[in-house]
Amino acid sequence: MKEESEKFSLKRDLGLFPALSTVIGLVIGGGVFFKISSVTAATGSASLTVLVWLLAGFITINAGLTIAELAAALPVAGGIYKYIEYIYGKVPAFLLAWAQSVIYYPAAISALSIVFATQVINLWGLATTLQIPIAIGIAVFLFVANLFGAKVGGGIQSVAFIAKLIPIVVIIAVGLFTPSTNAVSLFPVTSGSHPDFWTSLGAGFVATMFAFDGWMNVGNMAGEMKHPEKDLARSIIWGLLAITLIYVLISFVFVKELPFNTIPGNQNAASQAAIKIFGNIGGKIVTIGILVSVFGSINGYTMTGTRVSYVLGADDNIVFAKFFAKLTKNTRVPLNAGIVQTVIAIIMIFLGTFDYLTDMLVFVMWIFSVMMFVGVFILRKTQPELPRPYKINFYPIPPIIAIIGGGYIVVSTLIRQPGLAFMGIIITLIGLPIYWIHEHYKNLNE
Repeated sequence: MKEESEKFSLKRDLGLFPALSTVIGLVIGGGVFFKISSVTAATGSASLTVLVWLLAGFITINAGLTIAELAAALPVAGGIYKYIEYIYGKVPAFLLAWAQSVIYYPAAISALSIVFATQVINLWGLATTLQIPIAIGIAVFLFVANLFGAKVGGGIQSVAFIAKLIPIVVIIAVGLFTPSTNAVSLFPVTSGSHPDFWTSLGAGFVATMFAFDGWMNVGNMAGEMKHPEKDLARSIIWGLLAITLIYVLISFVFVKELPFNTIPGNQNAASQAAIKIFGNIGGKIVTIGILVSVFGSINGYTMTGTRVSYVLGADDNIVFAKFFAKLTKNTRVPLNAGIVQTVIAIIMIFLGTFDYLTDMLVFVMWIFSVMMFVGVFILRKTQPELPRPYKINFYPIPPIIAIIGGGYIVVSTLIRQPGLAFMGIIITLIGLPIYWIHEHYKNLNE
């Protein structure tokens, strides 16, 4: 482990503030604007809507702190892939990378492309029949843009990071103090017309989790931090607290500005709230800012997703390894991995809706997340001597909370959406024969 850590050692020059900015930038994406429709549909009331965002933030903070211990103890290139491999072995690690390659990243790209197209249609009053062509167009455009090199993709991300914060800050700052004709009561917390409070609470909680997507990557900074034993936990706590506060406030503004019964199932709720707050012209300008934010989120998934299947190919861990390891000649970015990812995303655009796709990727990734939470207990028991620059405070409470929260997401999805869960599990398990076939032929050739 020591040799591997040295091999992948990174320059430790990251302080608290850049780490904090990274946490916020990783997590905040398109979900903050568009998950409000499914969250309100699940909760049935403004009060429960606000509560589930708080609950999701609480679970995510504990999950992030749990992963932080793994990240600090195993500061190697590869992030969660390496954590799973170190704790459970190569087969589960391959299944994680496989699931990321064929479900997680393509589903995120397709889901966000769908909402991007929906907002373009709403903003310019285009025909709804253009949704799929626009969604495919943006997915293909960003794939092609990233072929021009990491500098181009990174530049898009930098612009989008600023753009995503502008509409959020403006909507919150102005929306909180804008008079509203809608009476919003946060207490007592009820499920409105929904008959079962706890079912509504659970469904609303699950619906929020795509907006927190990205938290699993916050621990990847451990190898680059000057003082991970102090700053890693601080950046995660303060970063995810800030994100939770942003989500709670902007959700409150949405339910404050719009009649509650117009929000469930309405993916244009964010732009409609912006128009109501700022007027038609101002609202359209803010909506354009939201579009740029979603554009950047799609770009982020496009840019990072191709690296997963590329690494599998470069390390000869997948069939057609040389195919997936192929890079563009001049810019040296993954070519075939990007083509496959984009094709899968286009297929998903035809087959799924925003909520269906995001629910599937959340379900699959939380299975592996729970495995990592349990892994903290395994390593504490089997390798107590392992250096841990950061150790979870109040252990074992945070990982237990994370396991309960993650377990609920998995079990709840299995019960409420068995078809979706079955599809996610089957696609993930298809990776097993692919892995075994490749290993068999690799061993024959050695």
